[in-house]
Amino acid sequence: MFQKQTVMRKVLFSLTPLIFFSVFLYGFRSIGIFAVTFILGIFTEWLFVRKAKKKVSEAVLVSCSLYALSMPPLVPLWIVGIGIVFGISFGKMVYGGFGRNIFNPAIVGRLFIYISFPNTVNQWLNPRSLDGFAGATPLVMLKNGELPSLLNLFTGLKSGSIGEGSIVLILIAFIYLLYTKTASYKSSISTIIGFLIMQSVLYFMDLGGANPIYSLFSGSILFIAVFMVTDPVSSPKKNNSLILYGLLIGVCTSLIRTYSLFSEGTSYAILLGNMFAPLFDETVGKLKLKLKGGK
Repeated sequence: MFQKQTVMRKVLFSLTPLIFFSVFLYGFRSIGIFAVTFILGIFTEWLFVRKAKKKVSEAVLVSCSLYALSMPPLVPLWIVGIGIVFGISFGKMVYGGFGRNIFNPAIVGRLFIYISFPNTVNQWLNPRSLDGFAGATPLVMLKNGELPSLLNLFTGLKSGSIGEGSIVLILIAFIYLLYTKTASYKSSISTIIGFLIMQSVLYFMDLGGANPIYSLFSGSILFIAVFMVTDPVSSPKKNNSLILYGLLIGVCTSLIRTYSLFSEGTSYAILLGNMFAPLFDETVGKLKLKLKGGK
C-alpha cells in the first residue's frame, strides 16, 4: 500500500516515543486526534495518486505524525480533519506529490487552522486532566513575566500541544537521527543558535524578549529544529545553505514570538525559511563552488 522510504521510516520511528507520551498525557483526546489525522491524511494523498496507480508515500505518515503532535488537546476533531486535508492537498499534492512540495505539509495544515479558527485552537488543557481545566502554557507564562518549571519543561508535563513538549524525548530522537545519518545537524544547530542570539539581544537589551534559556525550552522551537527544519524536501540541499536556512528560522521565531499577537512563531518562521530555501541554494551554494574553483 505504501511506497517504501527508508529515511521516512527512521523519522517515524524517532517520533514513536512522543506519540505514546502524548497518549499518556491526554489519553483518548490524543488517540482521537491521531486517528482522524492518519485516516484523512492517508486518504487525501490516495485520492491524488490513485489515477496514476501510484502508492501512497510513507512520507505522509511523518507529516500526519508531526501535524497531530502539534495539535492542542482541546481542538475539535472536525477542525483537525480540515487541517490535515488542507495540508496534504495544498502543501504537497498540488505541487506533484513527494519530493516536489515547496512547503512543509504539516506546517501548512497547522497554520491554516490556526488562522481560520484562532479562538477554537488556542484552548489548553493540563496534562492528565479530564475536567477541561485550561492551564497557561509556558510561552504564555513567559509573556506574563513568569518562569515555568524547568523540570516540567524537560519532562513535558505542562500545558501545550499534545506531543511537542518533552525535551528529553526530543533530544533522544535527535541523537538517533544523527546516529543513523537521517538528519543534518547543521540546520538544527543553526536554528537553535539563531534563536538564542536574537532572543538574548531582545532580552538583555530590554527590547521585550523573554529569558532566552527558558524560551528555548518552551514551545516547539526544539521540536521543529529536530523534526521540521531537517525536512529533506522543503529545506535547502547544499550544506552551507542549511546553516543560513536554520539561522533565518531561529531569528524569525524569536522576533515573531516577541512582537506578534501569537505566543508561538515557529510555524511562520518555517514557511519563511521554505520560501527562501531555493534562493539560498542558488546564491550561497554557488558562491561556495566559485570559491573552491578559485574564480
